[in-house]
Amino acid sequence: MVKFLIIQTAFIGDVILATPIIEKLQHFYPDSQIDFLLRKGNENLLKNHPHLSNILIWDKKNKKNKNLFRLIKQIRSKKYDYVINLQRFTSTGLITAFSGGKIKVGFNKNPFSFLFTRRIKHEIGNGKHEVERNIELISEITDNSIFNPKLYPTDEDYQIVSQYKMRPYICMAPTSVWFTKQFPANKWVDLINKTDKKFHIYLIGGPDDKVACDEIILGSSNTNLTNLCGKLSFLQTSALMVNATMNYVNDSAPMHMASAMNAPTTAIYCSTIPDFGFGPLSKQAKIVETEEKLSCRPCGLHGFKKCPEGHFNCANTIHTNQLLF
Repeated sequence: MVKFLIIQTAFIGDVILATPIIEKLQHFYPDSQIDFLLRKGNENLLKNHPHLSNILIWDKKNKKNKNLFRLIKQIRSKKYDYVINLQRFTSTGLITAFSGGKIKVGFNKNPFSFLFTRRIKHEIGNGKHEVERNIELISEITDNSIFNPKLYPTDEDYQIVSQYKMRPYICMAPTSVWFTKQFPANKWVDLINKTDKKFHIYLIGGPDDKVACDEIILGSSNTNLTNLCGKLSFLQTSALMVNATMNYVNDSAPMHMASAMNAPTTAIYCSTIPDFGFGPLSKQAKIVETEEKLSCRPCGLHGFKKCPEGHFNCANTIHTNQLLF
């Protein structure tokens, strides 16, 4: 039996974009053991995943370095045949280099990639989606075909959200970790007010997003609104999104959740651009961005806490009519 370890300890969206590796390995090696290493807090994304044998968790917030070396010891004891590192940062490079894996694969931008068995070139903006870049890591032991992200809500997850599906509905995820990736609150209010009243609107996000979404609700004249921030798990939110008439998202984790469920998606790009390779992958997907030619856009790969130019025109010049269907 071939034993694989996939490493992706970054953010929620990054874990979701790593799931095609799981799908493809399971397809080509159905009797293999596939394990996944992620950061503490993201483990529920892959809860009860049918193709994973074990989920390894790295607690980065408490005694990070001590937990790192304990984790390396744990990984070495498992004697993996392949260790596949999707990240380009020092810590996961260290894990990979000292994993004891027979074959260690990762991107050439990782500082420890000189200790890997195989190094794959990683380029942003070459027309490739991040999923394609990730899958290149295993092309030598599979083929060049593309598999899409996939999440697996349980029957219980679907049952929990069934109460919200009694009438046509739309999901909106107004927030983002990065300010410059976030469509402004007044724009969300305008979009909500222009949305057909036959749809109920669910605002989705984590507990930290609740206040921002409460303020959007208070600013709106539409009464068909429910704030679900912090009330649903990752997989329950995904189970809700799959049956929505539309899911409005920023360039952030909910967009990738929609992709993993092949759910209808309207993705709003402010400071970032789709050409970076992190766009929506649903069959019914629309990208909305400013129609203005801005010399300052894109200003960065991941966004910033505030607009570097002070005007945030990449967001403010997007008209809500562009989002209506």
